[in-house]
Amino acid sequence: MSTPESATRLRDLEAEAFRTGRTLAEHGEQLHSIEQRQTTAFANIDSLADAIGAPGDRTITQRLDGIDTRLDGLEGRVDGIDTKLDQILELLRKP
Repeated sequence: MSTPESATRLRDLEAEAFRTGRTLAEHGEQLHSIEQRQTTAFANIDSLADAIGAPGDRTITQRLDGIDTRLDGLEGRVDGIDTKLDQILELLRKP
């Protein structure tokens, strides 16, 4: 048999579960809305990039990847120059 305390506790748990479910549903809707806005924003960025470049050219993501690759190459060159400068400094420090 259920006691008044257990019935109250059960009712409280059901209310909490309902509030939690509603909160999760609201968060899900917000996430969906954010996803839609991001998709629109990225499409707009690609459209602007196409307007600046040749139509049908690479997407902005592909362009950014190309820039990243170039930066990696430059970083390697700078590291090489840094190594050469260290060698020159060592030579200059020798008596």
